[in-house]
Amino acid sequence: MLLEGLHIPLTTPFHPDGRLNPRKLAANVVRYSRTPAAGLLALGPSGEPTLLSDNETREVLRTAAESAAPEKVLIAGIARDSVHATLDLAAYAAELDYDAILVGVPSILAPCSIAEEPPLTRLRELLTFFQTLADRSPLPIVLLSVSARPIPIAAVIELAAHPHVLALLTALPRAANFDSFEVLVQHTVASRREVTVTHTFAPVTARMKKSASHAAAQLIAASTLSSAPTAIAEPPAHPTLRARTKTVGFQVLAGDTRSMLDGLIAGAAGAAPAFAAAAPQACYEVYAAWKDGDEPLAKEKQERLRAAASLAEASPAALKFACDLNGYFGGLPRLPHLPLSGADRTALEHAMKPLRN
Repeated sequence: MLLEGLHIPLTTPFHPDGRLNPRKLAANVVRYSRTPAAGLLALGPSGEPTLLSDNETREVLRTAAESAAPEKVLIAGIARDSVHATLDLAAYAAELDYDAILVGVPSILAPCSIAEEPPLTRLRELLTFFQTLADRSPLPIVLLSVSARPIPIAAVIELAAHPHVLALLTALPRAANFDSFEVLVQHTVASRREVTVTHTFAPVTARMKKSASHAAAQLIAASTLSSAPTAIAEPPAHPTLRARTKTVGFQVLAGDTRSMLDGLIAGAAGAAPAFAAAAPQACYEVYAAWKDGDEPLAKEKQERLRAAASLAEASPAALKFACDLNGYFGGLPRLPHLPLSGADRTALEHAMKPLRN
C-alpha cells in the first residue's frame, strides 16, 4: 500500500456521559473524506484507544470504514498486548476492507515494565511479537513508535525486511526522528515492495478494488438483451479500475506535527500528525508545498502550525477542543482525562485563529 501524503489520525467522539458517539464519528469521517488527505487512521494514539472496550473498538473501526470515501487509505490502530487479541482485531479490520493495521509496543514490553531485564531480551521479545503478527496478519503492518513506547531502531531495521511490514509511523521528538530517518534510509534501502496504484499514481485501496470488482460483475452482455439471430459485436468486459504497479521502499510516516517538514525532508513518505484532526488543510499545505519543491513556503506553513499544535497536542481534551474550533466534532475526552480549563481554552482558541477553516 502506498502511504504518500497526509493521513489524518481520527479522534474518538463520546457523549457527555462517556458513551461512544458513532454518529459524530461518522460525520467527522465524511468531512475528512472531502479534504485532500490521502488516508485516515482510526484509533491511533490520539484516538484514546486504550480506553475502549473490545466492542467499542470494533464499532469505531466499522463506523470509520463505512463512512470513509473509497479512495482514502484506511489504517486500523490496534492497541492490544497479546498476539492472539491483535490478530483477532486484524482479521476484523480485514473484513471491513482496511488497508493496513497500526501496531505499537505492547504495554507489558514498555521500558518501564522491563527495566531490570537485559536489552537483548527485550529486543527478542519485541521481534517475536511483531514477526509473529507479520507472519499471520491478513493485513500489512505499520509499526508505531512513540516516546512512551519507542521501538528500538535495530528492531525496526530487522522488521523492515519482512514483506508484510509496510512502514513505520514515528511520533518521537525531533532529534530522535532525524537520527531514525537517517539510519533507516541507510539500512532499509534494499527493502523494496510492489504496490498497486492508479494511472495517476494514487493509492489503490481495498474498497476501490471491491467496488471495481462489483461493477465488473454487474456488466450485462449485449447478446443477452436481444433475441435476434444476427451477431452483436461487443467489447470484452473489463474492470473499471485502471491500475499499475509502483516500486517503493520501506515507508516512514512523520507523526510529530512540529517536525513534520523535517521528517519529509529527511526521507519520510508522508505524515500523520495528531494535529491534522483539527487542521487538516493547514497540515496538508505543508506536505503540498514540500511536494512541489517549494521548501521556503513549506517552512512558512510549518511555522504557522507550531504554536497551536503545541497546545492542541498537550492532551486529548485540548486536541478535541481544537477540533471543535474548526467545525469537527471533538467533544469531551473520556475519563480519567479531564476537560480543559477556561484559561487553556482561551489560549488554544487564540492560537487556532490563523488556522480556522
